[in-house]
Amino acid sequence: MAVFPWHSRNRNYKAEFASCRLEAVPLEFGDYHPLKPITVTESKTKKVNRKGSTSSTSSSSSSSVVDPLSSVLDGTDPLSMFAATADPAALAAAMDSSRRKRDRDDNSVVGSDFEPWTNKRGEILARYTTTEKLSICSKLLSDTSVIQFYPSKFVLITDILDTFGKLVYERIFSMCVDSRSVLPDHFSPENANDTAKETCLNWFFKIASIRELIPRFYVEASILKCNKFLSKTGISECLPRLTCMIRGIGDPLVSVYARAYLCRALLTEMMERCKKLGNNALLLNSVMSAFRAEFIATRSMDFIGMIKECDESGFPKHLLFRSLGLNLALADPPESDRLQILNEAWKVITKLKNPQDYINCAEVWVEYTCKHFTKREVNTVLADVIKHMTPDRAFEDSYPQLQLIIKKVIAHFHDFSVLFSVEKFLPFLDMFQKESVRVEVCKCIMDAFIKHQQEPTKDPVILNALLHVCKTMHDSVNALTLEDEKRMLSYLINGFIKMVSFGRDFEQQLSFYVESRSMFCNLEPVLVQLIHSVNRLAMETRKVMKGNHSRKTAAFVRACVAYCFITIPSLAGIFTRLNLYLHSGQVALANQCLSQADAFFKAAISLVPEVPKMINIDGKMRPSESFLLEFLCNFFSTLLIVPDHPEHGVLFLVRELLNVIQDYTWEDNSDEKIRIYTCVLHLLSAMSQETYLYHIDKVDSNDSLYGGDSKFLAENNKLCETVMAQILEHLKTLAKDEVKTLEYIKKQSKQPDMTHLTELALRLPLQTRT
Repeated sequence: MAVFPWHSRNRNYKAEFASCRLEAVPLEFGDYHPLKPITVTESKTKKVNRKGSTSSTSSSSSSSVVDPLSSVLDGTDPLSMFAATADPAALAAAMDSSRRKRDRDDNSVVGSDFEPWTNKRGEILARYTTTEKLSICSKLLSDTSVIQFYPSKFVLITDILDTFGKLVYERIFSMCVDSRSVLPDHFSPENANDTAKETCLNWFFKIASIRELIPRFYVEASILKCNKFLSKTGISECLPRLTCMIRGIGDPLVSVYARAYLCRALLTEMMERCKKLGNNALLLNSVMSAFRAEFIATRSMDFIGMIKECDESGFPKHLLFRSLGLNLALADPPESDRLQILNEAWKVITKLKNPQDYINCAEVWVEYTCKHFTKREVNTVLADVIKHMTPDRAFEDSYPQLQLIIKKVIAHFHDFSVLFSVEKFLPFLDMFQKESVRVEVCKCIMDAFIKHQQEPTKDPVILNALLHVCKTMHDSVNALTLEDEKRMLSYLINGFIKMVSFGRDFEQQLSFYVESRSMFCNLEPVLVQLIHSVNRLAMETRKVMKGNHSRKTAAFVRACVAYCFITIPSLAGIFTRLNLYLHSGQVALANQCLSQADAFFKAAISLVPEVPKMINIDGKMRPSESFLLEFLCNFFSTLLIVPDHPEHGVLFLVRELLNVIQDYTWEDNSDEKIRIYTCVLHLLSAMSQETYLYHIDKVDSNDSLYGGDSKFLAENNKLCETVMAQILEHLKTLAKDEVKTLEYIKKQSKQPDMTHLTELALRLPLQTRT
């Protein structure tokens, strides 16, 4: 093999950096600059009439150029007005000119005979009676031409009708009130005076005279409540008639919305009917299931009273309380009634003997308890659930309901120090004996912790509880566990590890990482996260000490390095180990642990021969050479600043790595090996410089150790000559075999950054035949 002498070019990095900087261009004060002070000059304006426009202005000043801005703004722009402040007359003239111009523009758009709506509104509205106005308004509900707008139109118009009905009722009610008597809340028609009854009848007669079906129906439904002034059974008598009226509406959409409005108008009346019927549990349950939650919540105590009066044989009371609880989960009852509502409901729930009936009802009321009360009440509810579900292992048949209880508790307690201080929370988790269900519950807890925990924590209550939860998830992993499941569990456990911080107590932090390693050894992503966390802990220690380690901190940093060195071999991924060896070696080097850094780098070098030809990435087998090239390039960048060991000779790490690269089995027609040799040349050239491009603080690299020693430079040049010979030998091999060369060029032309070789690959076969 021919040897070519090698001499590295000396480089002045400072001068090269300076030449790469952008050249500073001096700016004279007279040149334009966006922050240059603005000079405002007063300009005189004159009118310029143009055909087809009302008016415009042009500015005449010392310059002969007409300013288009001034011609449009008519001198009323902010700068002109600012300049005119010294002359009030000029300002008034400008404002008057602007007003006249605006009036002319308005007249040109709408015409001179236009009369504003405000002038005609009173006269137009006075032509129609109230009933006619409401008829016109309600008639719009028969139009479904723009079907997407119909729901909005229905809401707007019925809101007007509701307001009308409320005003009519209050007006008639006020007629029954005088200084001597006041109508009770549940009055009878006998309590209403003749004037009120006559006014009420007058309204119904007016509505009956409306010809169109839809307006007559809606207006009458809006004042349906006023029947109370006329007859005890007035509403009951009107209801079938109004229902039959809806049958005459042909459009199904209009018909459905009409029925919805009638139901809404009868909410209160339905409540009264339920009270009068008594013991009609089925009707009461239908009301609570169908009516709005807000309506039910505001009358919670009334519903509880009616539920108590219901007969148990007709419809179980616990189902009624469950329906009530579902409504209270969606809407809040009056604050003064909340505790009484819970006490009344739980008196019934806790007496249930059947575990399924009990848990179906308790699961609903847990959310109400979490929403409105403290951990004391929640703890009481959880204790009661445990008491009812533990006998005869009844919890095994109710895992879905128990999971819902946990989710509801977690959803309302975002402070995990409060959550885990609930005495019965962890005993509640012990009821999940089935492993798959238990793991799902643990995943819900950890997901909520990651989502809602804002600050790092060192609370021992939280740490002990979540370590138990994470350990449960980890222990569920076996040989049959899917990779996606492992990935999810690792993500949740890593999220917990990242949120643990003991502040400046670095030793306690390291102890936590040691304990975590022993607990989560079966999940590789968790071990990787622990290694990164320990490396970060070592760098934080360096930052606190500002690079000047004491005896204690130096020992602590070495303990962190030892943690990483012990943990990395337990990982399965080859490139994961290589990158962590390199990263941990860099951390050791930054903390002046030179022998430990050498151990990491030697371990990485010894691992290179084990790199397989193909590796699995996201379920697909891919060649590994490009990944190996990327790793080695990073490794070379680190080796530049690694000082030589006094007992191992000059550039011992570089020599060992070159031997490994030489012995590695590369793919045929692959140029990755030559690319690596090219990177080695870059490294050796940088090592031959008098001062290296970069350094690590308080670590003497070879430029300081050797100081440009001739023996060192000679050894360096010999290595360069050897590497260069390998590159030239590869080129000669390509030149000898034209077929291989052509195949090699075709292969390279398919690379994203080698498309320029495509034309060469097409031209070479023709030249060969020639």
